[in-house]
Amino acid sequence: MNLCNIHFHVNAEHKAKDFSIYAGDGAHGHGGGYQCNDSRSLTREELRRPTRNNCAGVQPGDTIEVHWVYSSCDVKPGERLGSCLSESCGNPNLRVEAQIFIVVDDSAAINFNELSYGGNIVNGLHQAKALPTNTGKPVEFLGSTTGPKYTDQQCSPLQVTWSVRPQCAKIDINSLSEWCKDNVFKEDHAHGVRKLVTSPELLSEIE
Repeated sequence: MNLCNIHFHVNAEHKAKDFSIYAGDGAHGHGGGYQCNDSRSLTREELRRPTRNNCAGVQPGDTIEVHWVYSSCDVKPGERLGSCLSESCGNPNLRVEAQIFIVVDDSAAINFNELSYGGNIVNGLHQAKALPTNTGKPVEFLGSTTGPKYTDQQCSPLQVTWSVRPQCAKIDINSLSEWCKDNVFKEDHAHGVRKLVTSPELLSEIE
């Protein structure tokens, strides 16, 4: 599958043991969701705000959920989820690799540019440079696209196979800011979150 988009949300749209602090409903998706448990025990240095931050709506101490979106269509990486479709491929299979991070000011934390795209092509397919491998076995399930415009009452028409890693990791705000300054996805801000889906008829079965 082709990598077609990378974007991130402030707070997690999913809930797990490692990110279970409820942030509230938020306003139009912003300020809601769940936060990493360890985000409450950061050092003063980790919480230091950088002199320059190109990512609107995110600061050290925040929890973010990053989505690497893959499509079965023959497409190139681009802006928004529309880049995952084409005129000849309007109903693709989509896969989202998800990782929840705590944003910190620490050069020893994960460098986001090592997980980005940067024109990486493997066997003719657009791919991320790498995906997190040390945050637990991803939980895989069927769902849909997310974001604040969708609710239990209004589902996304696109179906997605999700792979959500169950553990948080720390990511350096400076590397994230560098990515926000210039990337093919034109991403420079944090997106809002969809409320946690709780209606039993909409949930995937646990195997």
